[in-house]
Amino acid sequence: MNDEVEETMARPDKAAAVAELKDKFTNSAGAVLTEYRGLTVAQLKELRRNLGEDATYAVSKNTLTKIAAREAGVEGVEEHLVGPTAIAFVDGDPVTVAKGLRDFAKANPLLVIKGGVLEGKFLSVDEVKKLADLESREVLLAKLAGAMQGTLQNAVSLFAAPLSQAARAVAALEKAATEDPSLIGGAGTPAAAEGNQEPSNEELAAAPAATESDDAATAAEDK
Repeated sequence: MNDEVEETMARPDKAAAVAELKDKFTNSAGAVLTEYRGLTVAQLKELRRNLGEDATYAVSKNTLTKIAAREAGVEGVEEHLVGPTAIAFVDGDPVTVAKGLRDFAKANPLLVIKGGVLEGKFLSVDEVKKLADLESREVLLAKLAGAMQGTLQNAVSLFAAPLSQAARAVAALEKAATEDPSLIGGAGTPAAAEGNQEPSNEELAAAPAATESDDAATAAEDK
């Protein structure tokens, strides 16, 4: 530890600031380093308002930031801590924060993006811009929900189609049965009834004669 770091850590207020920065580097979803030289207080307030709950944006002393990043195990930050530095620590979606900073920088060129940190790894300026070009988590979730809804609707249609066809067939059958009750008993019912009628007394009396005649014919054939 060099003399500058020792002197810094010896002061309670600076040691507390380093501990806070270290905690943010460790626990935030990401961070974007910026140079804000030339921006007015009103413009900085507007930027913070635009970022909303997705990030906290605050000026940070380079010496304290270097120590905090080193203690948090974040590499590649120190060389970009030159000139006035403000850091946006991401509390929400990193893509949303990157987009907000990029869009604000377009309207206010004095805001310069130096780089960023995501999952403990340093991002170059180009990588931060690529991050800003991605679709936000909300958009991706909306698209996913839309795709799922479309899939569910297709599934419902697939299952509902045969059921509706069956319902129409049953309704048609009920209508036809109302108009012609014989349909309920099945086609050919009258003819089947004739074949299954009980024999009359005359038929029962004639049956033995018919049986004897059949037996005689069978005996003659056996001879």
